[in-house]
Amino acid sequence: MSDRVLLVTGAAGMLGQRVAADAKAAGWSVVGTDLAGSDLELDLTDLQATLAVVAEVAPAAVIHCAAFVDVDGAEERESVALAVNGEASGNLAQATKACGARLVAVSTDYVFDGTLTGRPYVESDATAPLGAYGRTKLAGEQAIAAATDDYVIARTAWLFGWPGKSFPDTMLRVGAERGEVAVVTDQVGSPTWTGHLSAALVDLAGGSITGVVHTAGHGQCSWHALTVELYRQAGLEVVVNETDSTAFVRPAPRPAWSVLATERADQGAPVLPDWREGVAGYLSERGSAS
Repeated sequence: MSDRVLLVTGAAGMLGQRVAADAKAAGWSVVGTDLAGSDLELDLTDLQATLAVVAEVAPAAVIHCAAFVDVDGAEERESVALAVNGEASGNLAQATKACGARLVAVSTDYVFDGTLTGRPYVESDATAPLGAYGRTKLAGEQAIAAATDDYVIARTAWLFGWPGKSFPDTMLRVGAERGEVAVVTDQVGSPTWTGHLSAALVDLAGGSITGVVHTAGHGQCSWHALTVELYRQAGLEVVVNETDSTAFVRPAPRPAWSVLATERADQGAPVLPDWREGVAGYLSERGSAS
């Protein structure tokens, strides 16, 4: 096993691409896996294939970004989402255990029901997912914990980045086209830029803390407030009207409160920068690429 080999699953995705690039910049020798578009093609729902690939790569650590992330689609295809988010995560944990690798797996605020008031969710709060996506991600957390001891579950929220499809990208496009948008005020969370989360995941891969950690952008805002700040920083004059979630009925329920914070900073859990700094970083990268 090499001390500096890092395996990244979901390496062709928005977060996985960023993690692979940041890990290389930090001195890791990175190998990426995905269903297509990466160094190695790997279906993590295949236990034997997962065991074989991880054994061949022999990484010191694995950052697990691969996931079924279609929140609404999971309501109709929960068995598929469970295979990807739950069983595949367990397969990967078995593989990392077998070769002595550390596992850092990305999870979600959707493991909570959003009914907490007055403070952020911390790691010791009870989980209670509202929908299929949250249930399957929680199943993945549990499968990992049952299969290996050297793991970190990094829960995050409201992830956005560039390149890739995310809420800010959609709002910038729609705002420029229409000059007026309506955004909900009754869902509050901790927006998280991939640039901040990726750096935290790479640090966790080389660290020693184990168990669940919360890795979301510092602070909180509604989707409406996020949109207002996005347009302000982008220099766009767009009217942002207030609405609520009853105007946007979706197949999957969303937690109304998705604010995450860590109670484990003194144990080595990373504390991410303010979400507004994430918006600035995102816009800088997006502008540089245009």
